[in-house]
Amino acid sequence: MSEVDDKSSSPAYFLQFAEICRQVESTRSKLVKINIVSQYFASLSDEDLRLASTFLSSKVFPPGFATPEINVGYSLIWRAVSTFHNVKDSELSEYYFKYGDLGSAIEDWLRSNIVNKRDRSGTLLLGQTDLSLSDFYFALLDLSKASGKGSTSRRQGILERIFTLTRDPIEVKFIVRLLGGEMRIGLVEGLVEESIAKAFGKTLEEVRSANLVTGDIGEVALLAKHDRLNEAKLSLFRPTNFMLAESAIDSEELYKKIGEIPSLSEYKYDGIRAQIHFSGGAVKIYSRNLEEVTRYFPEIVKAASIELSGILILDGEIVPFQDGRPLSFQSLQRRLRKLVPSPSDAPIKFFAFDILYKDSPLIQDPLSKRAEILSSLGLNGVLVVSEKKTVSSPAEIKAMFDESKSLGFEGLVVKNPESPYKPGKRGKSWIKLKSELDTLDVVIVAAEYGHGKRAGVISDYTFAVRDHDDLKVVGKAYSGLTDAEILEMTDLLKMITLEDFGYRRTVRPQVILEVAFDAIQKSDLHDSGFALRFPRIKQIRADKSLKDIDTLEKVLEIYETQKAKL
Repeated sequence: MSEVDDKSSSPAYFLQFAEICRQVESTRSKLVKINIVSQYFASLSDEDLRLASTFLSSKVFPPGFATPEINVGYSLIWRAVSTFHNVKDSELSEYYFKYGDLGSAIEDWLRSNIVNKRDRSGTLLLGQTDLSLSDFYFALLDLSKASGKGSTSRRQGILERIFTLTRDPIEVKFIVRLLGGEMRIGLVEGLVEESIAKAFGKTLEEVRSANLVTGDIGEVALLAKHDRLNEAKLSLFRPTNFMLAESAIDSEELYKKIGEIPSLSEYKYDGIRAQIHFSGGAVKIYSRNLEEVTRYFPEIVKAASIELSGILILDGEIVPFQDGRPLSFQSLQRRLRKLVPSPSDAPIKFFAFDILYKDSPLIQDPLSKRAEILSSLGLNGVLVVSEKKTVSSPAEIKAMFDESKSLGFEGLVVKNPESPYKPGKRGKSWIKLKSELDTLDVVIVAAEYGHGKRAGVISDYTFAVRDHDDLKVVGKAYSGLTDAEILEMTDLLKMITLEDFGYRRTVRPQVILEVAFDAIQKSDLHDSGFALRFPRIKQIRADKSLKDIDTLEKVLEIYETQKAKL
């Protein structure tokens, strides 16, 4: 997103944006939500459209933006509100425990306590002027740039400045929610895409395809408005969505899914999926969440600066690796919780298994051609090209799977050599085989305090999978994490608590786990209708977000395949 240089002569105000959010939140009808948002989009100037569509997708900046972090937590928001409105912590706490949502709590407190400051229309006047979308955006930029000594005080001052520009508590509610990274109005990005399509007379497929390639919903809204969606393309230093693989339960099923043709197979690595963008010595690394993670991997930056040339985008996996074997994934996850890498960090390699750009986009070329171009780079250090072998039968697939496991890798990925690279798509062009029974990526939705030696820490986690726009619980796990990880998890879950019932709490769905299990069985205990048998946490997936978790459809698929085998 380019910084907003000029303001429209009739800017969109945040109060209007907040009212749209209120209307969307008040209905469960997807069609009504889309009608409300599409009419709003159609009324906006270019820059306001870019900002509004980004904000409605629960983002403050687009993926890959130079300043992606605003460095504001709930405690700082709480302090700024308490100071600006002179409210006691104990008083605000009562409202927070009522809602489990800081935005709603502050809105209710303001409505209950700021009762005498209204304009002629009846709108509550909290400040002296109007906050526009671009005002709010510039404040977000200021927050992202506040660092170093005294930065906490500067950020609090910026928040208080924002509040001086608000006129109604509903603005504060959605400002707080945006700062927290979750709008909670029942408007997933897919509905924002549908709203863009309706507003500007485009098909959903056109809008969705452009968004998958660019990863920037604000840019896509502008392209749709100006009838330029066909111009959406892969660009350097703007991460695209990653192509994904379907799962197979065994080598026979994989062979049938891939199409019974000679295919390219490679080891499945247990690491962090990443893109490397390179041009003229500049290097940026993006995770599967499309967030920039360059600072965590200085050895990759150094190696890329030496080994790469031209203009490149590589797709691959960052793997903790030493003495010819992969190390524990947890050793890699620890990096993402540090502000500064240290010499004690585990050594890593970047296994490049695809190339998306070499002086021009390559995603429409077949995988076989992309593999040749990738091999021609001659990478063999911290950056290394993933080894590919041709497999033509279930027996060959099984043999390479066993070889992968013996080397310490996670499994196997088999790919159609004629397949183009489809950003964000999961299909039968890539099929993964991890074990005879797969793991699931799930999200924690509730948690409980442990017992015995785990008394006082939150160690029992209820988790869910995605069922369209809903989350459905499939089990609870309490084993697999270290004591240190449980302490970190306790602090994090307290910060994202929605409702606290004492021993148990519901939490904002943002912590992703990879769980292993022995079987899937039907169960009336969970709203999904299924339960994982003997689930255990394999690892915390800080590199994944809510959109990456597995679906109820996959749970059913594993259940049916397992039932047939039994």
